[in-house]
Amino acid sequence: MADNKANDIVEVSQPQAAVLGLQHLLAMYSGSVLVPLLIGSAMGFSAKQMTYLVSIDIFMCGIATFLQVHTNRVFGIGLPVILGCAIQAVEPLKLIGQRFTVGTMYGAIIAAGIFVFLIAGAFAKLKRLFPPLVTGTVITVIGLSLIPVAFQNLGGGDLAAKSFGDARNISLGFLTALIILAINVWARGFLHSIAVLVGLVVGTLIAGFLGMVSLTPVMTADWFHFPQFGYFGTPHFEWSSMLTMILVSLVSMVESTGVYFALGDITERKIGADDLKKGYRAEGLAIILGGLFNTFPYTAFSQNVGLVQLSGIKTKRPIYWAAGFLVLLGLLPKVGALATIIPAPVLGGAMLVMFGMVAMQGIRMLQSVDFSQDHNLLVAAVSIGLGLGVTVTPTIFQALPKTVQLLLGNGIVIATLSSVLLNTIFQHQRHAELAEQSGLNEADGDEKGTGKP
Repeated sequence: MADNKANDIVEVSQPQAAVLGLQHLLAMYSGSVLVPLLIGSAMGFSAKQMTYLVSIDIFMCGIATFLQVHTNRVFGIGLPVILGCAIQAVEPLKLIGQRFTVGTMYGAIIAAGIFVFLIAGAFAKLKRLFPPLVTGTVITVIGLSLIPVAFQNLGGGDLAAKSFGDARNISLGFLTALIILAINVWARGFLHSIAVLVGLVVGTLIAGFLGMVSLTPVMTADWFHFPQFGYFGTPHFEWSSMLTMILVSLVSMVESTGVYFALGDITERKIGADDLKKGYRAEGLAIILGGLFNTFPYTAFSQNVGLVQLSGIKTKRPIYWAAGFLVLLGLLPKVGALATIIPAPVLGGAMLVMFGMVAMQGIRMLQSVDFSQDHNLLVAAVSIGLGLGVTVTPTIFQALPKTVQLLLGNGIVIATLSSVLLNTIFQHQRHAELAEQSGLNEADGDEKGTGKP
């Protein structure tokens, strides 16, 4: 019933699109500002530098999203996709910045962006390696691997805090989730589409009455600032740092591929090699700009896939508004800080619903796969198991070299590599068996035709 109501709305007015864009912004905001906070803290940036870093990061998220959603002959996939900071880049960037300099860190980001842009066409030709069996498996893992993030926020965000998991946090988180569910079940029209936004706002208001909301970030933020080229220093290029970030970018490209196919399935649009090429190129440009303006690598945000599915709004108009809001918030730090006051349990409740929707999208794609063939069942089973295993126990590969850890320490990436590799092996074996069977049938026919016993 909810799905039918969601699909009733195809086009929205500009005011409605603006509200939907705000919903997308709030869904991705905390995940995006987490990257500059982690890296800035590791580099020992001052409070003023941290304020600038977070604001310019949000500004560049908007620019990166514009590059991706506005398609042309060269770049932009044209799907309702939000770009944000790649969380998998945090540890490598901290390592580069601490071992070398901040400039080396940004030089490596620029080099990685150039690499992504140049190999976009070749990487897009690997589309044949992503049949529904592989894409459905990867998208399922994307959703399920994000569930622990939702639960961490549900408990309060900080695992080491004494208040983590207390009744107040959990009650607030589940209340937010229940509000979103109730609106999805009983609301109609536009209200149905903004269920997550309403849940976030109502949850934050309730948290405010409980004394769980701090306005300090808003009070201490500046009113206005403008992006500056090379604010933290001139980019410096060092080969091992560049190679490290290129590997990280390849990981992001694999993850983005799953997001593209998921959105293509939701919007009922067939994603071809040319679409993928332009999508990768847009990410490459965004990464280059991130390095030039001293921010970070950008990639497609899987958090917002569930929001597109949940809202039923498949047009790009809300994403344009979201990108505009991100640019505006990046220029007005005090206004942008408003989005940071949403308590972690409230975000966790919303994430629980959204990430679950992503997982169900993958399961729905897997329904078109013929699981009567054992090898298809094995590909999905083993790949989902590996992806979730790495997500739950990311330290399992800690004895391996750092470069290998970059590839195998991400559940989404290892699920992708596993499903592609196993499916290719089994398909090759299947084709060999069919060819052999065909040869035997032809030989048998020849024998019968010649009268031989």
